[in-house]
Amino acid sequence: MAKGKGRRGAGSTGVKAWDGRFREHTNRLVEAFTVSVAVDRRLFAHDIQGSIAHCKTLGKARVLTPGETRTIVKGLESVRVEFDRRKFKFALQDEDIHMAIERRLTELIGPLGGKLHTGRSRNDQVALDIRLYLRDQLNLLAERLEELQRVLVGKAKAHRSVAMPGYTHLQRAQPVLFAHHLLAYVDMLERDKGRVRDAQKRLNVMPLGSGALAGTNYPVDRRYTARLLGFPNVTTNSLDAVSDRDFMIEIAAALSIAMMHLSRLSEELILWSSQEFQFVDLPDGFCTGSSMMPQKKNPDVPELVRGKTGRVYGQLINLLTTMKALPLSYNRDLQEDKPALFDALDTVSASLQVLTELMRRIKLNREALKQAVQGGLLLATELADYLVTKGVPFREAHSITGRVVRASLDRGQDLTSFSLADLRRFSDRIDKGVFARLTVQAAIDRKGQIGSTARGRVEQRIKELERVLS
Repeated sequence: MAKGKGRRGAGSTGVKAWDGRFREHTNRLVEAFTVSVAVDRRLFAHDIQGSIAHCKTLGKARVLTPGETRTIVKGLESVRVEFDRRKFKFALQDEDIHMAIERRLTELIGPLGGKLHTGRSRNDQVALDIRLYLRDQLNLLAERLEELQRVLVGKAKAHRSVAMPGYTHLQRAQPVLFAHHLLAYVDMLERDKGRVRDAQKRLNVMPLGSGALAGTNYPVDRRYTARLLGFPNVTTNSLDAVSDRDFMIEIAAALSIAMMHLSRLSEELILWSSQEFQFVDLPDGFCTGSSMMPQKKNPDVPELVRGKTGRVYGQLINLLTTMKALPLSYNRDLQEDKPALFDALDTVSASLQVLTELMRRIKLNREALKQAVQGGLLLATELADYLVTKGVPFREAHSITGRVVRASLDRGQDLTSFSLADLRRFSDRIDKGVFARLTVQAAIDRKGQIGSTARGRVEQRIKELERVLS
């Protein structure tokens, strides 16, 4: 056999871009093991976007003639149209999305398609594609976080006068407004948006032109490419540019924190919708029943969100573990970065969508909430603070109130049902003014500081958020 033609390996399915160096073609088992097109095909539009910018940069550098540049760009746009119309057909030899597009381009415009890869490696090509894709995805993620915020604010506004027990250690502690409770999640989601925006700043750097690892021999203007693609900066070290996945890890961390917040909300929905709480009624369309027990209404959606949180955490660990011992620069291990991050993105995005719609339809059981804040023990802190206003040191006031609580429990009698004479047995500082303090509404409205549960503060915060989120 003549040199250069090579021999087909057992089970080989096609010629590869690097076949010139090898005596045998890639084994079928290796092809199946290394192929990534099923995962990275979602980068299709961004790969073409980057290729068009690269082609124009080659034209500006006079590596391509103006005619060649126009033909390649037109060919790439035709490939994009095929994909958009779902007419693009993948071939057996397409091991990744980059080679699939280049193959189809060459089929359309002939050998000229082979010039597109001049001055470019798949290493800097995929680094670019991922950044372009994530830049768009993080914008979408921020929008979905914001939509859940809007729904929570709307729900808070609709129920801004409803009180509920506030909890510590899952024990009833002090009364708060239900709206105040929901707005706590709005603040969490705001920080999640901030982390997403911060991550965008660090990924928004253009790596193309770094070549395989050392740069390129062609006089390409990287800043011109960056302008075409909307990047404010270019990477400053070619080794780092092709092997950096810090930005993906940072995004995975932000996704994990966001998912943790969604899981906390889900846990409360599960508790609140139980027969033991009955604070809320989840929409039927977002619940399931039992195959055996006809009465069941199961909160499957929040349970799944809670369950999928571990999956997102796992993908963060996946990325960290993949990167922990990689020498510079590119290594094939990095093929495993995309499945991890894509799965985390998809999971958080789907969870946001379904929780947003669930929260839009959720119904409050006002009577159950009203009953939950009855009983004087929620107002014990109010009695202690009242004693402080009468000159009793807080530690002593705390002790006095503790004895009142003990008596209330022993008698099976609410603290609020004690007479003035009953209360004065514990302290002669107590007068009839105490009863104005020992109400749920007074307990809420006396918390008048910024960020507190007082009606005025909560209504002010709702208005602020409506302006910001409009």
